[in-house]
This record gives sequence, structure tokens and C-alpha cells, in this order.
Amino acid sequence: MLAALKRHRHLRGEIVFCKHDGSMFTKGESKHPLWRACKRAGLRRIGWHVLRHTFASHLVMRKAPIKAVQELMGHSTITMTERYAHLSPDVRKDAVQLLNNPPPGHGHTAAMSEGGSSR
Repeated sequence: MLAALKRHRHLRGEIVFCKHDGSMFTKGESKHPLWRACKRAGLRRIGWHVLRHTFASHLVMRKAPIKAVQELMGHSTITMTERYAHLSPDVRKDAVQLLNNPPPGHGHTAAMSEGGSSR
């Protein structure tokens, strides 16, 4: 994704997707470039809001602190950020799998190495 953004780089301002003069698109204007990009990429038509959810979700799935995600999203509350930070089913499954592993220092091996019983 970073490579795609670098290829899109322009010198019109700090906004990645903007008008030719560097100013922000209006709400109505902003959807058309995204829709064109989706079509060129062979993707279904999505809106910018979907990309916000995707951004937050991928950060959370990579274990970014929720407070950092909140600040990046510009949310005033963690509650709002949590609405965006949907986790994939695999991440939830992996979290439950953590219960199959004993906490560090509490496993069978530790008890046996200290000369204790395996009870």
C-alpha cells in the first residue's frame, strides 16, 4: 500500500487525494475518484468510510495500541474508535487459542524442573 501511495505522490499539498490545485474535494466530488480507482482495480464500488474501517481494523489486528488508532482516526473517544476497529474472525480465533497455552512460569515443565510434582 505504501508503494501505491508513493506512486500517487504529488506536490499539491499534504492531502493524498485532492483536486489539481491541492484543495480538498467536496463530499460529492470525493466519491468519483475512488469509484474510478475501484473500477480500474477490478474491485466493487466502495466509499471512503469503508476505507476508514479498514484502516482501523488493520492497525488493531497488527496490535497497534487503540489509543494510537484513536489519535490517527481523529476520534474524541475510544468508544468511537472501537466501532471502527472490527477484527477478523482469525484474530478472534487466535485470541481464544491463547487459552490453550499455560501462562509463563505456570506450566507443567516448570513444576517438574523444580523437583515438584506434576499436580
